[in-house]
Parts: sequence; C-alpha cells; structure tokens
Amino acid sequence: MKIIVDMMGGDNAPLAVLEGAAAAVKEYGVQLIGVGDEALVRKTAADNNISLDGIELVNCTEVIEMCDEPARAIRTKKDSSIVVGLNMLKEGKGDAFVSAGSTGALHVGASLIVRTLRGVKRPALATMVPAKNKAYLLLDCGANVECRPEMLAAFAVMGSCYVNKVEGRTSPSVALANNGAEESKGTPMLKEAHQLLKTIPGIRFVGNIEPRDVPNGDVDVVVCDGFTGNVILKLTEGVAKMLLGMLKGMFLKNLGGKLAYLLLKDSVSDLKHQMDSEEYGGAPFLGAKQPVIKAHGSSKAKGIKNAIRQAKICVENDLCGTMQSALDELNTTKE
Repeated sequence: MKIIVDMMGGDNAPLAVLEGAAAAVKEYGVQLIGVGDEALVRKTAADNNISLDGIELVNCTEVIEMCDEPARAIRTKKDSSIVVGLNMLKEGKGDAFVSAGSTGALHVGASLIVRTLRGVKRPALATMVPAKNKAYLLLDCGANVECRPEMLAAFAVMGSCYVNKVEGRTSPSVALANNGAEESKGTPMLKEAHQLLKTIPGIRFVGNIEPRDVPNGDVDVVVCDGFTGNVILKLTEGVAKMLLGMLKGMFLKNLGGKLAYLLLKDSVSDLKHQMDSEEYGGAPFLGAKQPVIKAHGSSKAKGIKNAIRQAKICVENDLCGTMQSALDELNTTKE
C-alpha cells in the first residue's frame, strides 16, 4: 500500500506534514509518496532531524493557495502538489491521497481527476464530529451547498458504509437533519428526501433529527446539504471553544477555582481529548473513486498522522468498492 501525501498543503506545511508523515511511517508501517517542493522538503527534514525513510519524494513546482479559485487552479496549476497527487492516484501510483490544502480545489480535483463512483454526481465532504455519547459522521459539511433528495440518499448510503468500515460500527443509525422530528416538517426537498431514505435497503434510517439533539451523539450518521452541515460543524466548534474558555475562566478566577481544577484536571484533560478534531484525522470526500482525505488546514503533526491512518483503513477495508456496491443496489431499487 502506498499513500500519497501533499507536502505543501495547510498552514503549517511542510514541517507539520513531514512530522506527521514520519510518525505514520513509524507507527503504521505505511509507504508514503510525498508530493511538493522537494528541495524545501529535504531542507526542512534536515533542519529538524526528521527521517525520510519510507517517504518517496516527487518534485512539484507549484502550490494551490487558499485564495486561488478552485476550478481555475485545478485547470491551470498542472504541476501543483494537489493536481500531481490526484493524477498519481488516478494512474494507480498510490492507493489514497491526503492533503491539508484547499478544500475547494480538492473537491473539484476529486470530481474531475479521480472521478466519482457510479450514481454520485459530486463527492460529499464528511467528517467525524465529537459528541456527548459518541462521535458521529456529518455529511455533507460544506462541499455541496444545494442538494436534491437523490443526493442525500447517496450520502446516507456512503455515510453508513464509512461508519461501518472505518469506525467499525455494526448497523449504524442514519438521521436526516431537519427543523423537526416529525415527517411533515421541513422544506419540500427534505420531506421528499425523508420518504426516499425510508425506502433504502441496507441502511438503518431512524428519521429526522433536530439540531438541538445532534450534539448528544445518539446517531451514527447525520445527513444534510453542505450549507446546513457547515453551519452545524462551525457552530459545534464555536460552542466547544466557548465552553472550554468558560471553564478556564472559572478555574483561574480565584483560589477555590484553582483547587477545583486540581481535583478535576484529569477529567478536563479527557474532555479536551474527546473534543480534539485532530484525533479523528481528516474529512473524506465520499463518492470519489479512490480515497481522498482532507486534513484540517491548521493540522499539526497529529492531525496529519491520523489522516494517513484514516486513509490506510479506507484502503484496507475497500471502502470505495463497498460504497459502489451499495450505491448500485440503491440505483436498482429506484428503478
């Protein structure tokens, strides 16, 4: 197995990517192909005493910046680390691609270069979100802001496959994000999607879920359009930061707070660990023909390492093949 890694993607590249890649080689025994500015990568590795064992480097002369228009960048920056890496994936030179670079460029590239599975018009961006009882998979969380009912049905099928194969959960529950639990609630599109999801074989659809119930983590997969998903994701991140900040303020307020912190230090540490997005790796573009994983743009070494682990699990469990079989069954049912 070979996993292709974008060495130039993210706010902390190439150092954090190198550190995460080296850790993944050591911990998971994977072979990596690093695409990027080879001279810069080698210098960064030498300056920071990072081993390149297990990492083959492929030189690129361009980088897609966060400010670049995604479709134009994919068309014009042919020697960028994202385009070169995705082409290598398409050509079978690697088994998965990991990048902390531009989300938009990766979405366009996954669609146009790697291409999509049968029955998928555009890949969905999915991410594991920390919650009270257990983390849940949220999709779409920003790639497709407008969706038809058929797209949400495909998202449900792919999300169920992902949670089963990658997270190891048997018969995962799937819910549709809506403004009410009743079938009659929501826009005409959501009402139609609800009825469609009820008919899909092979998934355990449990109905609508209201936003206030999503953070409980009572379901395994939450399906929605990319606009709604992005709002849920960013609101969750904001509330988490607010709560941790409030706790810190309480603990530092007076001597009693400091004493309370000493007693609760381990519990607070566990809470921070549970809410750390880097623990979950990256966000896969579900629906691409081969695994494409988007690590957070601010990822440090741990986030990159876990995104590589995530890619490894996707390949080992033939996630894309499993999703294709499930999508074919869905399309047969609709016919």
